[in-house]
Formats: sequence, structure tokens, C-alpha cells
Amino acid sequence: MSGSRRLLIIGGIALAVWGMSYGLWYAVFAEHQALDNIGASLAGGFAAAADRNTAGMETSLEQYKEAKYIYDRQVDVHGHWIGLAMLLIVLGIGFDRVNFSERLKLFLALGLVLGSVVFPLGVLLQTMSHGPLPRAIAIVGSGFVIAALLGSAAGVFARDSSLGAG
Repeated sequence: MSGSRRLLIIGGIALAVWGMSYGLWYAVFAEHQALDNIGASLAGGFAAAADRNTAGMETSLEQYKEAKYIYDRQVDVHGHWIGLAMLLIVLGIGFDRVNFSERLKLFLALGLVLGSVVFPLGVLLQTMSHGPLPRAIAIVGSGFVIAALLGSAAGVFARDSSLGAG
């Protein structure tokens, strides 16, 4: 098995285990508290609206917005890590069809693995900071994945076009 295939398959399995472990941790230790915060802020907002307390309603709705934002990012991270892990494994199985040198295929595989780790990590960091750095990290990670996927597709296309010419 080539090094690039091994990197994709082992990296994908490791990332799947990491994503599932993170999802399990989140479900057991954090999700219920997050859902309680979401529900409590909504209930507080409705109660404040019923009492015609505009300031209390706005405060509760801001708390809801923040709690929902964090909850969505936490769930997204879990799904992104596992989904990208499956992509790595599937690509690893067929990576010999990429008609590039092993060195270039290893470079593409490394870009895929790094991007698949960094992109969801940037999303996770957005729960701690709404600043530009976590978003930039997520964008760079997704850029690695996109560029490596385009490179891999170009390698498959180059192989297919050479087969058709012969």
C-alpha cells in the first residue's frame, strides 16, 4: 500500500474515532446543559414579553442567540470531523487512480488530512471567540480540503484522459 493511501485511510480512521469520541463527550457532558440554557433563555424571553418587560426580553433573546450559536457549532464540529473522516477513507481506497507521482499524492493526502482536522477545529474555536481568527482558521482548513480535492480530481482526470487516448 502506498504511503498516500495509508495516510488517508489511517488518518480517516483516526479522525472518525476522534470525531465520535468528541460527539460522545459532548452528548454526555455538555449537550444537556446547552439545551437547558437554550430552553431557559427562551422561557425567560417569553415570560418577559408577557410581562411587557422589553429589556428583559431582549436580554433573554440575546442569551438564546449565543447559546444556540455555540450549540450549533458544537454539533457541526462533530459532524464535520466524522464526515471528513469518511471522505478520507473513501478517497484512500481509490487513491491509486490519481495519476501523479507518489510525492505529489502524498502532498495532496497531507493537505486533505490537515484540512480535515483544521477546518472543524476553526469552527470549534468560534464557540470561544467570535473574532476573525477562528473563522480564518476554518477558512484555511476548508481551503486545504478543497485544493487537495481539486488536485486529486485533476489526477484522476489526467489518468482517464491518458487511458482514452491509447
